[in-house]
Amino acid sequence: MSDDRMKAQLLYTADQAAELLQGSPSWLRKKATARAIPCTFVGKHLRFSANDLAMIIAAGAFTPPDQHRR
Repeated sequence: MSDDRMKAQLLYTADQAAELLQGSPSWLRKKATARAIPCTFVGKHLRFSANDLAMIIAAGAFTPPDQHRR
């Protein structure tokens, strides 16, 4: 299996994912438990895939509205 494919299949804990996102593990746990963000449950263990993290980032992206020119 290639390194890229192996990395794509990794699952991160909330602490690891929060570090990658530079955020709070408790925020991730709270949102995941509420099913407000993409996540994976392996049994009772909360995990995040690289795709989950990409979707969380994309959902939080902000594009300022066009400013009207006079």
